[in-house]
Amino acid sequence: MADPVRLGAADAGELLTLQRAAFLTEARAHRDFDLPPLRETLDELRAVLSDPDVVTWGVRESGRLVASVRIRFRGEVGEVGRLVVAPDRQGAGLGSALMKAAEDRLPPEVRVLRLFTGELSEGPLRLYARLGYVETGRTPEAHYHLVHLAKRFR
Repeated sequence: MADPVRLGAADAGELLTLQRAAFLTEARAHRDFDLPPLRETLDELRAVLSDPDVVTWGVRESGRLVASVRIRFRGEVGEVGRLVVAPDRQGAGLGSALMKAAEDRLPPEVRVLRLFTGELSEGPLRLYARLGYVETGRTPEAHYHLVHLAKRFR
């Protein structure tokens, strides 16, 4: 995998396209096409990418954005969101490699990363378990549950 690069507001259009393509798999699995990543607007994404408390990493192959993850920092906690991999590149290890790279670049004050995914997200759930994330709870969402996970550092 190429080294991840920081993404900014100038990358918003390409990232939004990637995000929508990647989250269609999750929407189909959960029979819920109203997922926040599918509803996020270009202006909302630009605002997130400009937020000083959020770091967004991306991986490019031959100039094409093929994977991304964002982390919002709140003191000792990092909230992982929107781990996405282009549908034609899923299963090639990009998600794992990108998560590991993001973890290696955490600010020293971060002690825990938290995230959630849908209970029917088999691939992501396996990925997070392999990376050492443990389930901390579940919350109802539409006709399924969100699985909350965390990983401690330092």
